[in-house]
Amino acid sequence: MKAMKRSTLATLINATLFSAVAGTSFSALAEEEQAKKNQLEVIQITARKRVENAQEVPVSVSALQGDNLNAYSSAGMDIRFMNAKIPSLSVESSFGRTFPRFYVRGLGNTDFDLNASQPVSLVVDEVVQENPILKGFPVFDIARIEVLRGPQGTLFGRNTPAGLVKFDTVRPSQEFDGYAAVSYGSRGAVDFEGAVGGSVTERISTRISALWQEQEDYIDVKAPGFEKDDSLGGYSEQAVRVQFLYEGDDFNGLLNYHYRDLDGRPIAFRANLIEAGTNNINPLYDNDVVYHDAASRSTQQVETQGLSLKLEWDLPEHTVTSITAWESAEIYSRADVDGGYGADFLGFQGPGIIPFASETADVIPEHNQYTQELRLSSNFSGDYNYQLGIFLFEEDLMIESYSFDTFAFDAGLGQYGAQNGYAYQDQDTSAWAVFGSFDYTVSDDLKVTAGLRYSDDEKEFYAKRTKNPTPWNGSPDVLDGTANPSDSHVSWDLSATYKLTDDVNLFGRLANGFRAPSVQGRILFGDEVTVAKSETTNSIEAGIKSDVLDGQGRVNATVFYYQMDDQQLTAVGGGANFNRLVNADKTTGYGFELDTEWVLTDELNATFNLSYNKTELEDKNLAVQVCAQCTVTNTVNDQGLAILDGNSLPHAPEWIANATLRYTKELEDGEFFVYGDMSYRSEVDFFLYKSVEFEGEALFETGLRAGYMWSEGDNEYEVSAFVRNLFDEQVVIGGVDFNNNTGMLNEARFIGAEFKVKFF
Repeated sequence: MKAMKRSTLATLINATLFSAVAGTSFSALAEEEQAKKNQLEVIQITARKRVENAQEVPVSVSALQGDNLNAYSSAGMDIRFMNAKIPSLSVESSFGRTFPRFYVRGLGNTDFDLNASQPVSLVVDEVVQENPILKGFPVFDIARIEVLRGPQGTLFGRNTPAGLVKFDTVRPSQEFDGYAAVSYGSRGAVDFEGAVGGSVTERISTRISALWQEQEDYIDVKAPGFEKDDSLGGYSEQAVRVQFLYEGDDFNGLLNYHYRDLDGRPIAFRANLIEAGTNNINPLYDNDVVYHDAASRSTQQVETQGLSLKLEWDLPEHTVTSITAWESAEIYSRADVDGGYGADFLGFQGPGIIPFASETADVIPEHNQYTQELRLSSNFSGDYNYQLGIFLFEEDLMIESYSFDTFAFDAGLGQYGAQNGYAYQDQDTSAWAVFGSFDYTVSDDLKVTAGLRYSDDEKEFYAKRTKNPTPWNGSPDVLDGTANPSDSHVSWDLSATYKLTDDVNLFGRLANGFRAPSVQGRILFGDEVTVAKSETTNSIEAGIKSDVLDGQGRVNATVFYYQMDDQQLTAVGGGANFNRLVNADKTTGYGFELDTEWVLTDELNATFNLSYNKTELEDKNLAVQVCAQCTVTNTVNDQGLAILDGNSLPHAPEWIANATLRYTKELEDGEFFVYGDMSYRSEVDFFLYKSVEFEGEALFETGLRAGYMWSEGDNEYEVSAFVRNLFDEQVVIGGVDFNNNTGMLNEARFIGAEFKVKFF
């Protein structure tokens, strides 16, 4: 946008005068300037904890930044905007704006317990966000998002066998700059975000970033006797990030504090949303209608905060980096999980059959995570370089689970929904690791990298139930359980990059990763604490990264195959609101990813990305409980369990495709633009077993944004109108199987307008 501060005519006049003085033809200068303008920018990433050109890194990595990132994440979007926006990446949640679940190459975890571990790690500003509630921090003032596919256990450690999602926020600098953006959209949604930063002294700079989002309740309750308009769907969220950067001659220090406060509603569950014998949406429902009898008590309150300190010492031939961090999360989430009203035994129920009411709350009253990383990186000018490091991880976590009798009156609170069940979990996790990575330049064209990491992981877990909400099942009120799993593992990787031409690089990578043992002890409705032993992954991938058409195009492609041994899986639901951990003997996956980017004309830029992922469980003895009312298509054994051998993984779409098209046109003293995007993910199974009702249909969503940008003085301005889910595609995106064919819908069409100013 700075370039627009000078008119086209002035640019031509100045270039002409300069060419006359220098004896250079104007046409040569113009051609050089135009060629530079039409070339794609170099994408710098930190996938290997060094700043590198993405085209030269032997890792299957995609990056979101610039216009694409701004369009996807602006105006009230939470982190789920990433779903199907990057090859082989999908994101879903049964908690709404928090607790996202990431899946890479089909590998993820459907577990909704607040102690769930995931094989896809989230790292923000080089600090791992282990608990699932930490992963939902709002996306604002972000410089770049990187998705690293395949095992990333060598440099990033435990719980990364599927890959890594990495966020880098905008850092402070000595230059004064900032921005502010405000938008208003459908359903009374208001969004504000902004940042300002600059120098405090010659060596200290700061940056303060803030976000405020609010949306009114818009979902109407139509259950007989409980009718109320605008009862669910709203939220109010605030977040802030404060950073201070000290830059010395050979020492830098970055202090980062971040805080989030969310007060809203959980995702809306809809009883019998899916018509029996099909996966069609019940015509009773729309995005703004539910039939709850406990909507008045549904709430979701989240508070997270963290503090990190990154110190770097630049030595003559080395850099020493220390990252010390603390993260904390609290949540109270209560919902009408059965999604309907009444119950069968009352003779008053709907929509459809409601075998029993389910109203529960999950709580983290106390959580602390402490991490420390110390690494030494060489900066040699010769043929080899290395990184060595140590990593420490400590987490203290307490979880409470409540059950409520929707039809019982609580005299103390003066409302229905008296508490009838309680259990808690207490877990301490200690982990440490040492790691190293070695880079060697074999020749001008061939570079190889080898990495090794030793990890040690230990958990101490205790769970206790003091009140059984289902006494008719014969289980005692008071029940406790313990687990103390531990394991150690050596992860490794070996990769190579070969420069075929100046514009084409070939790469290959062998990698091993692991996920530490997991514990599932949500014994509110179950009587056992289950443990999943460590899972390990061996992966092979090869690809090409190329710049084509004299820098006007970029084509990156990867093919891969992996085998996971003892994959940790969660048997969710299956006749009870209870989760069980199991290990699958073997899981295989293969496929490809294609990333492309194009400068089509002076005014038209485009991207097109595609991925295919085929996953398969291989375990003839693995069987799980099935749904209460759905039509199971797996073979069911004599115990009524579905045999999983040959199934694909849950929430693992075979196909993901996305594309963007951006048109810009200089107009008066500014620039008019139109930006369009589309994303597609194919069908998914919601659970480990296959059923007709719980197969989610393909999801195709389109967005459009149009506006005008201009400059005045030292400021840049933008005004735009936008629409998400342009065709109002309505698809079931998740299910609850233990009671009825309950499901959740994707977000409806959203229309809004935004004003943004950047100042320098």
